Amino acid sequence: MDSQQVVVGRISGLYGVRGWVKIFSFTEPRENILNYSPWQLSHGDEQIECAVAEGRVHGKGLIAKIDGVDDRDAAVRYVGAEIRVDRDRFGRESKDEFYWVDLEGMRVETEDGQSLGEVAYLFATGANDVMVVKGQRRRLIPFVLDEVVKGVDRESRTIVVDWDPGF
Repeated sequence: MDSQQVVVGRISGLYGVRGWVKIFSFTEPRENILNYSPWQLSHGDEQIECAVAEGRVHGKGLIAKIDGVDDRDAAVRYVGAEIRVDRDRFGRESKDEFYWVDLEGMRVETEDGQSLGEVAYLFATGANDVMVVKGQRRRLIPFVLDEVVKGVDRESRTIVVDWDPGF
């Protein structure tokens, strides 16, 4: 796989006076973001590669120390930056595991081959993940393997679902 960049979080604020920043993570579990160093920070037109010197869970959030950033004044320039990592930094998923970023853009079709559109994005609910499929209309389809999702073909980039096209 090429070195596609994936947004895994953002720097949401400052923590303390020694250059630590607050992190809003999109990873699951959220602290996985700390394992993906180096980060590519994207803020406006600026792109900066940086290493994570330290990081940890703090209350309900995460905090991190960027290597070489030693005070609050130096850290403030990173607030609001998107955190990106190379896709190839993620581990290999098993047959029944999928990274959302890999499912986005896949075609979705019924078991009899009727096209429902493409996966625009996914989101988590308390019960299961949900695919937002955009085609002639927008559909919310639960990503439940074997029950709704009958197959994911990574090669053809197709997801086959047991789903009523009228719904």
